[in-house]
Amino acid sequence: MWRAKYRLPDGRQVQKKIGPAWTGRGRPPAGYYTKRTAEDWLRAVLDQARAGTLPGIVRTGATVADAVTEFLRYVAEDRQRKASTVRDYRSVLNNHVLPWFGTMLLERVTTDEVDAWQKSLGGGGSNMSNRTKAKVLTVFHGVMARARRVWKLPGNPVSDVEKPRSAARPGIDVFSAEEVMALVRAAENELDGAIVLTAAFTGLRQGELVALRWREVDFPGQQIRVTASVTNGVLSTPKSGKVRSVPMAPVVAESLARLGCRDDRVGPDDLVFAGPGGAYLDASALLRRYKRALARARLRSLRFHDLRHTFGTRMIAKADIVRVQEWMGHADIETTRRYLHFAPKADDAALVAAAFSVQSASDPQPSVAP
Repeated sequence: MWRAKYRLPDGRQVQKKIGPAWTGRGRPPAGYYTKRTAEDWLRAVLDQARAGTLPGIVRTGATVADAVTEFLRYVAEDRQRKASTVRDYRSVLNNHVLPWFGTMLLERVTTDEVDAWQKSLGGGGSNMSNRTKAKVLTVFHGVMARARRVWKLPGNPVSDVEKPRSAARPGIDVFSAEEVMALVRAAENELDGAIVLTAAFTGLRQGELVALRWREVDFPGQQIRVTASVTNGVLSTPKSGKVRSVPMAPVVAESLARLGCRDDRVGPDDLVFAGPGGAYLDASALLRRYKRALARARLRSLRFHDLRHTFGTRMIAKADIVRVQEWMGHADIETTRRYLHFAPKADDAALVAAAFSVQSASDPQPSVAP
């Protein structure tokens, strides 16, 4: 067995097992070391020591739990991320990172340790998808990147860990206009019908619909201003962080106007889609009623979010991509490009036909020189 022992500048001694020695002939199997490859390992360690990037060469006295606390403070206060985003980060770190690394000193976290941890994610029957594993790894990378800056670590041990491959994003499935109207008719009440219609004809996200107030519905200007979103009962900005305006089709205006005829909760600051007592709608209850409406209308089991996709696919056929991006509140136009394959291109078939056109038998034949 090839082993290494060295002492760090602060006096700490490190002992490592490099790997089993290969004494046979020919190329060694994977994981085995000859004298030459063991010396290559030693040279790599010395190069890291000279560059100041050798794990453990800096002594911080801080744990990963300390780094997590600093990271959550940083994203909430300095970066001013949405409260829902910070809660999501905290949940990921509490459930997946701290149980493994919480008490470990920052300088003791190595790429090999992180690699072993990420391979263990999804164990114990949790059936975690590769996409979720990649998200967890990304959040931990953010923690260690902040720790590197604050505690002057020589490197980020998460950087060299390969993310698990994710399956290709599934295609978009959307409602037809007739299916949207059938779903509206199958809704349990007028409010549910109006929220389904508004979702499909404006592309507002569920949280944006729940947060919509009457002052943001501009009937004369035929538009809806999107200024807020609600997640788990907590008010925040829209996902992109930007206020936007979305055109309001006459059928949506008529539906909202009927809601505005109710006896109370129609003031400028009242919610358009108000729950009991004027409070925010319960998102879970709304989704349960939505699924029952799908069953009554005998429609496919599409998600509520697919109402938003329905808007995107219909509008990309009528408006330029930049306007669709603005209406949908996409921070990145690449997100909007997903809808482009729905845009009809009536002249494409004619272009192909012209490219492969041949003369008919009755056309004059070109003369051929002898």
